[in-house]
Amino acid sequence: MKLTTLTAALALTAQPLWAADDMTVLLDWFVNPDHGPIIVAQEMGYFADQDLNVTIIAPADPSDPPKMVAAGQADLAISYQPQLHLQIHEGLPLRRVGTLVATPLNCLLALADGPIKSPADLAGKKVGFSVGGVEEAMLGAILTHNGVAPDDVEMVNVNWSLSPSLMSGQVDAVIGAFRNFELTQMELEGVKGHCFFVEEEGIPSYDELIYVANADTMDKDRIARFLAATQKATQYIVNHPQDSWKVFAATSTELDDTLNARAWIDTIPRFALRPAAFDVGRYAAFEAFLAEAGLVPDQTPVSGIAIDVTAP
Repeated sequence: MKLTTLTAALALTAQPLWAADDMTVLLDWFVNPDHGPIIVAQEMGYFADQDLNVTIIAPADPSDPPKMVAAGQADLAISYQPQLHLQIHEGLPLRRVGTLVATPLNCLLALADGPIKSPADLAGKKVGFSVGGVEEAMLGAILTHNGVAPDDVEMVNVNWSLSPSLMSGQVDAVIGAFRNFELTQMELEGVKGHCFFVEEEGIPSYDELIYVANADTMDKDRIARFLAATQKATQYIVNHPQDSWKVFAATSTELDDTLNARAWIDTIPRFALRPAAFDVGRYAAFEAFLAEAGLVPDQTPVSGIAIDVTAP
């Protein structure tokens, strides 16, 4: 009886004084080096240090995560700044609460030895995309900047298959390809690609990957702790690129290959070192660009687009 009582007492003392807070985070894509700070924070125990139990989910459809957060089905989603602006105008209750990748990665990708030497050559051609709305809008702005009517280009939804659809000749170019991933992916297949960088084709610079939350239901304290953990992970990645790569690659045999190893090094300089901070002017400028291009009916103030969850 005494042994049983002692065992029970030890079991009680072994339990934490309080349970960690659960969080569900939806990725924008299958797991890849763009998600390094999240995966490293999970593997290094940084989320646990912040009393968070984080569930990371890759979507079946890359367009779904922000809609699911808006519907209350997850706490955070990784999304894209241009997409957020458009979805706010569609009435989704979303706010940017953090930044993962602080520079554009998106590019208009064509074959290096193909007929597309300039976006102006896309008239009468097919362009593949994966995320409806945002990529169509960005391509329209690029085409207009290059003197091509958007209606003169056929858009084809290729879902995950951006570079495969280009290499197979299904489309003449793709929008939404990431310069740190698809270019290397094609090169390893023996095909050279050429990126037209969106920020050099009439589109203001922006944050590529951001965290979005439901404006009506978000838990700011929980999100602030999540961002603190990913900031610590980013610092570790920057200071220890090879050791952090080993941590990341060890999570899946599919990740431990040449493509992801090269993408890891290419992506490190683009991670947001202060994920909670944001540039008010950058968000205002992009909203103004969308309004001037006729892509949104009016301008939403920055306070209706992005917030600093760490602010008092």
